[in-house]
Amino acid sequence: MTALSTALQTHLAVLPILLPLVAGALLLLLDERRRRAKGVISLAAVLLTLAAAVRLLLLVGDPSTPEIVVYRLGSWPAPFGIVLVADRLAVLMVLVANLLGAAGMVYALGRWAVLGPRFHTLYLLLLMGLSGAFLTGDLFNLYVFFEVLLAASYGLLLHGGGKRRVKAGLHYVAINLVASMAFLVGVSLVYALTGTLNMADLAVKASTLGADDLLLLKAGLSVLGVAFLVKSGAWPLSFWLPTTYSAAAAPVAAIFAVMTKVGVYVILRLSTLLWPEGQALALFGSSWLLYLGLATVVFGTLGVLGSRELPRIAGYLTLVSSGTLLAVIASGDATVVSGALYYLVGSTLGIGVVFLLCELVTRQHGEALATFEPVFSDDYETQLRDEFEGVERGVALPLTTTLVGAAFFFVALQLVGLPPLSGFIAKFAIFKAALETGAGGYGNAPAALAWWVIGVVTLAGFATLIALMREGVNRFWADPDLAPAAVRPFEAVPVALLVALLVALAVFAQPAMRYTAATGLQGPAGYVEAVLGSGGPERPGGPGLPGGPERPGAEP
Repeated sequence: MTALSTALQTHLAVLPILLPLVAGALLLLLDERRRRAKGVISLAAVLLTLAAAVRLLLLVGDPSTPEIVVYRLGSWPAPFGIVLVADRLAVLMVLVANLLGAAGMVYALGRWAVLGPRFHTLYLLLLMGLSGAFLTGDLFNLYVFFEVLLAASYGLLLHGGGKRRVKAGLHYVAINLVASMAFLVGVSLVYALTGTLNMADLAVKASTLGADDLLLLKAGLSVLGVAFLVKSGAWPLSFWLPTTYSAAAAPVAAIFAVMTKVGVYVILRLSTLLWPEGQALALFGSSWLLYLGLATVVFGTLGVLGSRELPRIAGYLTLVSSGTLLAVIASGDATVVSGALYYLVGSTLGIGVVFLLCELVTRQHGEALATFEPVFSDDYETQLRDEFEGVERGVALPLTTTLVGAAFFFVALQLVGLPPLSGFIAKFAIFKAALETGAGGYGNAPAALAWWVIGVVTLAGFATLIALMREGVNRFWADPDLAPAAVRPFEAVPVALLVALLVALAVFAQPAMRYTAATGLQGPAGYVEAVLGSGGPERPGGPGLPGGPERPGAEP
């Protein structure tokens, strides 16, 4: 038992990648009709992955344990081998992704998991790709994990079939193929100039380049930046996102809510790592990032006000969240970014809840009847689909409408940012830090620029309040003959748990903000030293873990 515990601790950083990968491959060996066994294996894999993410969070957040866990695959030292780096920022993102992943999986077991073949494997591969993108320490494997999660998302978007999903899927695939090509070109330029793709090694070598090479490196990183902006849904590269997300099945759309944050994460990671003291933000064009972020918020706000379908409103809310993050992290100020990370957690989980509620609310009005249609007409799928069409839709109880309505209005207030919820705490922290930093940390920008950010984000909150309250009143109060919502326990439990997490995020705001404030984004020294400083093939588990040397600065 002790040996197993030590082995799990030693390989903890790779478990969020390994568990869904192995489970997804195992599920391919089972026939689609063994859906109970597939559901049990998928749920177990997702919950174990979530437990590994929680353990990592406790590990890097504990002052007496390593703040940065470095895992070298095959014991190859960086920068020659594949390195996973679990610091506070990466682990926070992994946890958010797996929280939504677990909620979406439980929700899907109620109905969606059996409305088409190979759902579980695709879903687990998506989770594996998300965890890998957040944990990887080099650009090439970041590209690989991007492709894994995108390939899985293509299949998941089509899950359930229907013309609307196929049409949205074509746009989604085309846009992301172009973005992937830009990603590959950018990575190639960076490697040609520096001879490395390890992020820590790149941070060291970038500071030694001459003026001409530095200009070319900026060009390569700019191409990379375009790819990341597409992933994060920045305007005007985000026209596809509301249509795509609103067409996806509810549990798929919920996990899609965190996919835009991958682009935001990579921009934040590279901008704070490649050059110290915020100079890299100038490299990425911090002023352009700010204006793109504000334009994205305005575009998302207009979409929220103009939409009359709840799933499309949720899609535009995703843009408002991403745009706010882009505008805020462009400041490069550590205190402002700390508030932005707290906002990221609350807004991502809140939008995930809205996507899950969309189906329950629209089902109540009889709008979700045509949820699946055949896309391919092979005999095997047709046979499965005939069997799946008998799946019941849920159980209508007297209180279900009240509970669904309460969850809807709670998450609406959360996204608007009304006190005392975490949405308000996050925006207050961002605004306070921006004003105390003068121009919000936006380099040589005028001091009034911080007020523009505050004004746009505040107006977006008011617009969100109008749109969601209008939708809520129409859905729950305007129809006196509204039938009780048909909800299965598998659908109600994840919604209730995510709402409880949002409540906990507000109650424990202080420790949560302490965590985000200590993400170590103020400078790359700690990250570089952890990955390269004492790197060696003798410790597969990383610094401070059993069998490995202590991390830099740790007590012996």
